Amino acid sequence: MLRVGNKAACLACRNLVSTNMGVRFRVPLQKLHPLSRAIHHRYSGNANPQRPPHRTAARYFTSMSRLPMRPPKPPSGSGGQGHQQQRNFWVASLAARLLKLRYILLGSAVGGGYTAKKTYDEWKEMLPDFSEYNWVIPDFVWELSEQIDLDKLAKALPEMEEIAKLLPDFDKIGENFTFLKSLLSSGVSLGSEVKGASGLHLLLETSGDPPLKATDSSTSAAQEGSDKQYKKSSDKERVDLLQEELLRTQLKYQRMLERLEKENKELRKVVLQKDDKGIHQRKVKKSLIDLYSEVLDILSDYDANYNTQDHLPRVVVVGDQSAGKTSVLEMIAQARIFPRGSGEMMTRSPVKVTLSEGPHHVAMFKDSGREFDLSKEEDLAALRHEIELRMRKSVKAGQTVSCETISLSVKGPGIQRMVLVDLPGVISTVTAGMASDTKETIFSISKAYMQNPNAIILCIQDGSVDAERSIVTDLVSQMDPQGKRTIFVLTKVDLAEKNLASPNRIQQIVEGKLFPMKALGYFAVVTGKGSSGESIDSIKDYEEEFFQNSRLLKDGMLKAHQVTTKNLSLAVSDCFWKMVRESVEQQADVFKASRFNLETEWKNNYPRLRELDRNELFEKAKNEILDEVISLSQVTPQHWEAILQKKLWERVSTHVIENIYLPAAQTMDSGTFNTTVDIKLKQWTDKQLPHKALEVAWETLQEEFARFMAEYKGKDQDDIFDKLKEAVKDESIKRHKWNERAMDSLRVIQHNALEDRSITDKPQWDAAIQFMEETLQSRLKDTESVIGDMVGPGWRQRWLNWMNRTPDQHIRNETKNELERLLKLHDEHTAYLANDEVTTVRKNLEGRGVEVDPVLIKDTWHQLYRRHFLQKALSHCNLCKRGFYYYQRHFVDSELECNDVVLFWRIQRMLVITANTLRQQLTNTEVRRLEKNVKEVLDDFGEDMEKKTHLITGRRVQLAEDLKKVREIQEKLEAFIEALHKEK
Repeated sequence: MLRVGNKAACLACRNLVSTNMGVRFRVPLQKLHPLSRAIHHRYSGNANPQRPPHRTAARYFTSMSRLPMRPPKPPSGSGGQGHQQQRNFWVASLAARLLKLRYILLGSAVGGGYTAKKTYDEWKEMLPDFSEYNWVIPDFVWELSEQIDLDKLAKALPEMEEIAKLLPDFDKIGENFTFLKSLLSSGVSLGSEVKGASGLHLLLETSGDPPLKATDSSTSAAQEGSDKQYKKSSDKERVDLLQEELLRTQLKYQRMLERLEKENKELRKVVLQKDDKGIHQRKVKKSLIDLYSEVLDILSDYDANYNTQDHLPRVVVVGDQSAGKTSVLEMIAQARIFPRGSGEMMTRSPVKVTLSEGPHHVAMFKDSGREFDLSKEEDLAALRHEIELRMRKSVKAGQTVSCETISLSVKGPGIQRMVLVDLPGVISTVTAGMASDTKETIFSISKAYMQNPNAIILCIQDGSVDAERSIVTDLVSQMDPQGKRTIFVLTKVDLAEKNLASPNRIQQIVEGKLFPMKALGYFAVVTGKGSSGESIDSIKDYEEEFFQNSRLLKDGMLKAHQVTTKNLSLAVSDCFWKMVRESVEQQADVFKASRFNLETEWKNNYPRLRELDRNELFEKAKNEILDEVISLSQVTPQHWEAILQKKLWERVSTHVIENIYLPAAQTMDSGTFNTTVDIKLKQWTDKQLPHKALEVAWETLQEEFARFMAEYKGKDQDDIFDKLKEAVKDESIKRHKWNERAMDSLRVIQHNALEDRSITDKPQWDAAIQFMEETLQSRLKDTESVIGDMVGPGWRQRWLNWMNRTPDQHIRNETKNELERLLKLHDEHTAYLANDEVTTVRKNLEGRGVEVDPVLIKDTWHQLYRRHFLQKALSHCNLCKRGFYYYQRHFVDSELECNDVVLFWRIQRMLVITANTLRQQLTNTEVRRLEKNVKEVLDDFGEDMEKKTHLITGRRVQLAEDLKKVREIQEKLEAFIEALHKEK
């Protein structure tokens, strides 16, 4: 070792300093020497005088320095023989010095460090983007970063050039290793001290250079044997070993990723639990994928106009029936969420699944607030059952599949963010139980989703069946002939490898050489052993174990990045978001133009009207209808009773006159009259009268309700509500059920009213006579009209209006004249003609040349006698106007009997009491129940979008609906684009 002065250093240090140390600045000797001494001069005698010298023959040189041009001078005090011996064996001593274990370890550390750094960079590139997990970090961390000046802190750190000065010159170390290898391979004898150099030998041999040569025979023989052993290993075995090592490395990193994801999940749970306890309160914003999914949900319900089409990206999952589409989607979602069947069609309608990352593994429907915990088997079973029910409900009668989309969101740790649409499997033949157009319907649904130029097509092919039987590949190649947005997935690879005699066929499939279809990428996956009870974790373990032992990977038929659903989900997610970023702003501009067109049309056609959509119009109509129903409670009791009394008499008057009054009036004395009347009134009250009264009350309520709804129309009334109001009125009346329990009490009230015969004062007597007179006059008028229709026009009408009688009217007129002569002869005739009287009338008519039927004679007699009786009753009514005095004396010592007036008073009083009772029931009970029914009908209509669409129609409504949808879509898209830019 040379003595160190101001500018002195060892030869090794001088050689190192002569070139750049991996940096652009030359390191001064004063700064390099301490490092050089720490590395190379550890055992120098000058450094530690108390330690005995170690291998003094080579102590002047380090392993990193070149050989000197001249040998050093011998130290003073040594003999010439010793100097000669030292000169003769300096090469062997130097080699023994250089091959010490510490230098081999140093070289291994340098090479190993470089290899470790390269492996770490490759592993880091395989990690997913954790930028979306920033929300897990509490807010105070971000606030702390705002308060601390990170730039100032970074400036305080030392520069990279200063740090590089402290590092060894790796280039120089490499040159020294090259020099050392060339020196040792020149045939120099190393002696017995080279036996410990096997580590360096292997290190140098792996670089492709020839092995070290030694003069010792035993060492040479060992090296030659080792060379022969290495030559025997074939290239194929080396390739197999490298492939196995690559696969093990990938699986190891994948397990590390899963472990990190699990730790991340636990960390997020802790953070959320702190949020629940109030330790850290902040509003969680919607994730990027949730914002995007909301836009797609709105578009799915939007009836596009003005050529505005939904071209936003989503992943469309298509494949043959039972090819494993649903299983692949479940592996991506990491849960068995779909119903399963053995060979039958299970996916009957499109299912849109929004996948997003979250702390808990849950699922939720778009139109439901229930969360299904996917970690619990009972919730999984309930979710599958709910999906199956929704699918069957969406399928119309006589159909097998439906185009109605079911929206479902799944969140969980480690799930890739994307939107997938699972479509019904493509079939080649319609089987029993299917609709005849099932095949065409599935094709049309699949084409409708795949024709979107920004949709990513995930084509699923069953690897366990012959590829020539596939239908979906031809369909996909038609929709995406260039394969710019198609990802091909081969399922059931385990069965394919087991069943296929030529595994090269699988290689042809995943390389895109077997099908004419082109694709962005090809993947091979295993989705379980075929058992419906398998869990996702067991399927993952089985898939990993299969590919680890599969010949497809060992023989190089499949690449490592082409296998497992984990790699597939990563690739699909990357492709999805790439497509989103490329197309979303263009779609936003399209909707902006559509909004401008719609707003221009509204301003031109409806300048003074507000833009109310169908729901807002329904709410407005609902308020108007409820106001009209409330108006029923403002009807006065007098109005209710007058209407009820009038309608009830119109309903029962015919029965009273024909079945009670006329039969009783045919009796000869007052006792028989009263007895007949009491019996018939009792029968009528027990059987018919209460039912008739309730019918009249119900009809009156309907008419008043309809009248108020019709009268409510005014200047501000919108005729767009007419159809809705009519439907609400009809449905409310249909649902309304009258309280039947009031019938029994009404029957008792009516029976008591009809039993009362005591007229207390003259006004009541006069009112009864007036009521009787009006009733008889009305009946007489009706009878005159019937007779006039029977006999035809009289002579005045025939002459003035040029009208003639028909032959039947002529016969009836002759019959009438003959019967009138009979009544004049017998003024007290009974209501019925005797047979001999009928024969006499018929013979008299035949004598005048009129052929008449006996039935016609009786019909004509009935009307004539009815008119005759009513005329006599009216005359008797006039006589009874002054008969109240005789009534009070019970008609004693009087020839005048007015029992018919008492009958009409009893009827009139019954009508008044019944109307009052019905009015009380209407105002106290039925009006409120009707109002309740109207509210229920309106609520039901409000929840039924199809009915609202049918009842509230018109261009004005549709234009307002389109405006609302387009604005909402544009706002959602702008919010999504803003969030997307922030994520970048």
